[in-house]
Amino acid sequence: MEDTASLLALADRMLWVTALVAAPILLASLAVGLVVGVIQAATSVNEQTLTFVPKLAVIALVLVLLGGAMLGLVGDFMKEIFAQIAVIGR
Repeated sequence: MEDTASLLALADRMLWVTALVAAPILLASLAVGLVVGVIQAATSVNEQTLTFVPKLAVIALVLVLLGGAMLGLVGDFMKEIFAQIAVIGR
């Protein structure tokens, strides 16, 4: 029963880490898409490819600025997973 609880806690932490790692990229992409969409609506320019380059640039910027923190978060979670595997394997 204790192993099941620890696995469920690990799954919960996995979902939380995934959300924390994906959120900055997704929110930045959403914001840029919204701004470009408003500009396109105001100027009546309906080109689908105009949002691609600004989103790509902002995602690259977010990865440069926050990539180390994201990688550290994933690395800490991997250490926790391996520690739990060692505990459960006994």
